[in-house]
Amino acid sequence: MGFLGTLGYYICIPFAALLRLFYNLTGSYGLSLIFFTLVIKLVLLPFQMKSKKSMIRMNRMSGKMQEIKKKYANNPAKQQEETQKLYSEQGVNPMSGCLWSILPMFFLIALYAIIRQPITHFMMLDSSVVNSALSALQTAGIDISNIARAAKDGTMQITAFGQIMMVNAINTKLPDFAASIPGWISVNYNFLGMDLSILPSDVIKTFTFTWSNIGVILMPVISAVLSFLMSMASMIGQSKQNPAAGQMKMMMWMMPLMSLWIGFTLPAALCVYWIAQSAFSAIQEWFMGKFYNQKIEEEENQRQEAIEADRKRRQEDAKKIQEQQRQQSVQKLTLKEKRKVAQEAKTNRPKKASTNENGRVGDRPYARGRAYQESRYGDSNEK
Repeated sequence: MGFLGTLGYYICIPFAALLRLFYNLTGSYGLSLIFFTLVIKLVLLPFQMKSKKSMIRMNRMSGKMQEIKKKYANNPAKQQEETQKLYSEQGVNPMSGCLWSILPMFFLIALYAIIRQPITHFMMLDSSVVNSALSALQTAGIDISNIARAAKDGTMQITAFGQIMMVNAINTKLPDFAASIPGWISVNYNFLGMDLSILPSDVIKTFTFTWSNIGVILMPVISAVLSFLMSMASMIGQSKQNPAAGQMKMMMWMMPLMSLWIGFTLPAALCVYWIAQSAFSAIQEWFMGKFYNQKIEEEENQRQEAIEADRKRRQEDAKKIQEQQRQQSVQKLTLKEKRKVAQEAKTNRPKKASTNENGRVGDRPYARGRAYQESRYGDSNEK
């Protein structure tokens, strides 16, 4: 077993344990696959909710994106900058919807390995058990042409779906061998009258009219139709201007076609998973679309109310500032007028006589004093 084989083996362990748990509880391989699908959907639900919310936001802001394209039609760099700015403001990722729609494929691959190789992946038994089971079938004279083929070196090589056919043959024809192997699970692949271990393409090759065969052939068709309806449900309300619209449209056609191809070329058990996956996804898309459209509309109304309240507050602040500026202007004018009046009053005030004039006596300034005597400085001849 190479590195990838070893890695795949350990990746399958938790999924196989979950599937075994539901099989032990229900005793039905079909029901265990449906419950397994439901758990996977619940695990992915938080991520898909975030993705759906982002996609709805993308759709609702398509009008703003068109405005940006028209405004910066001749400036692609600025257009890209403003678009990224809008994404950042709205908190959306244009590619998130495609990312989470592809993620279930990884679970499908793990489940495919568990269904295809039930001995080594579902029962978690050693490959030696496979060889022992093959020898038991050969010894019993049971036809193993669809289970194993002779290789060039003479050894028997298990075919692509040999293990699931081997388990079905052991459970129906060699129950004693199954009981002698510790850990062996006698899986009952019958579900609603159909054998989930067979391939619909093999049924077509050797078709005989039975309701079981009709049901097996219809399962891939049903899974493709449900996958298409699920894709349509996810596309409802999506704008053509959404950058991810092209990818979503491609997925809308690719997933149903892939479901149809997988359904016919793989065991019917995988169709049960795909049908349940599409049905749960369609229901989930409907509820999430209704919920998030209403929630985002409420958020946008609250945001618009907050913007309007902020605009009114800024208008009131601007009015207050204008009123303060007006009052300051009036106050400055009043002070200016007061200074002007004071200056005019000072200018119009009568001049006082100078000290020289007040103290002048005859030709002598500053002649007057406290002990002023008019005759003090009389004629010298009079003395």
